[in-house]
Amino acid sequence: MSYLVIYDGNCNLCVTLVQMLETLDQGQLFRYVPMQDEPTLEQWGITSQDCELGMILIDADAPERRFQGSAAAEEIGRLLPLGSVFVDAYRALPGIKWTGDRFYEQIRDNRYTLFGKRSNTYKSVYCVDDSCKVAKER
Repeated sequence: MSYLVIYDGNCNLCVTLVQMLETLDQGQLFRYVPMQDEPTLEQWGITSQDCELGMILIDADAPERRFQGSAAAEEIGRLLPLGSVFVDAYRALPGIKWTGDRFYEQIRDNRYTLFGKRSNTYKSVYCVDDSCKVAKER
């Protein structure tokens, strides 16, 4: 594991994006923890108040390196193959980053209204401690 993605496991949009990332990455670079998994979040010093500001990306090799909200989305994009080309272009366009940040905030704050809320929290097969793999095999 190199990066930990903390996402809203009850948000349809968030889960769909995590599932796409799982398909692309296959657990090579990213592991996932839903914001609803408070015991695991405590191990990383993350509170529910922290989660209110959006998704979080933590560099597991240097846990003090953390990205949140749109910055986390950009960093995930940058880490994907050829992603840095697109993220660098996005960041270089005047005013686009500011607009993207506001867009992220609107989606974050209205995600259940816009995309719906799941009845069960989605837990990735690529979790932090591999306990999710054992649970899914049962």
